[in-house]
Amino acid sequence: MLYDRGNPNEFTSLVRELEAPGTMADSKSFAFEFANVEKQYETYTGANVRLRYFVRVKITRQYASNIVKTIDFAVQNVSPEPDINPPIKMEVGIEDCLHIEFEYNKSKYHLQDVVIGKIYFLLVRIKIKHMEVVIIKRESTGTGPNVYNESENISKFEIMDGAPVRGESIPIRLFLSPYELTPTYKSVHNKFSVKYYLNLVLVDEEDRRYFKQQEIQIWRKALRPQRLDAIKFTNEAKTGGKERESTTGGESGSGPSTTSGRGTGDSRASTTSTTGGDKPSAGGREKQ
Repeated sequence: MLYDRGNPNEFTSLVRELEAPGTMADSKSFAFEFANVEKQYETYTGANVRLRYFVRVKITRQYASNIVKTIDFAVQNVSPEPDINPPIKMEVGIEDCLHIEFEYNKSKYHLQDVVIGKIYFLLVRIKIKHMEVVIIKRESTGTGPNVYNESENISKFEIMDGAPVRGESIPIRLFLSPYELTPTYKSVHNKFSVKYYLNLVLVDEEDRRYFKQQEIQIWRKALRPQRLDAIKFTNEAKTGGKERESTTGGESGSGPSTTSGRGTGDSRASTTSTTGGDKPSAGGREKQ
């Protein structure tokens, strides 16, 4: 939680020792593997929370500071297509002024899907200037009475410009693929949730706004390339409380790590696969 950086929550952590205590004078590679690791939650970076997976390599030295290298990696989970996906149909309006029906073809969409729908004007007695559909992302963090909601307008899509008349039908066709959306998350580790809404907004000539929100569910149908700027890499080595760039490498999942350097004391190499928050603790270990 970004508002509680000093207390990250860790829900998965595995450690493998790669080398017994001894002396390393030349470059050396170590093969490692974390097999059958459950990664039930997706990588996520939001307004007030960050869920991350990372691999950390640590060389413990007796007469010098430890060397630490951390590399984040992204996790995406593909979901099956929903068995039941009913359409959304609702009637809204203002008594004796406005009465409309709106319909969306379904209530659950994958990340590359298209929202298709129609707006029917059954009664129009106010002068409407334009109408738009807004995709809203709502992030809820915390539990119980300490829940905090953060809403963000992902996109605004104008579907009508000008005054409609009674009996008119306005089509909706909104592509989701251009936007940086995530699946709907429900109570991730009892810490946060992410929901999406379609907000239908009508604006009259006096700039008064009439709106109706409807929740939709978003799911991941296929893997999607992760943006490089969405993954943060951390290279750190502690020297008397100060950080410097290390020369130790590690890879996510399985693969080699390479150590370069010379020393006179004993050293021990280990690797850790874990999840983390967004701030290292005093010992150099990160958690979520």
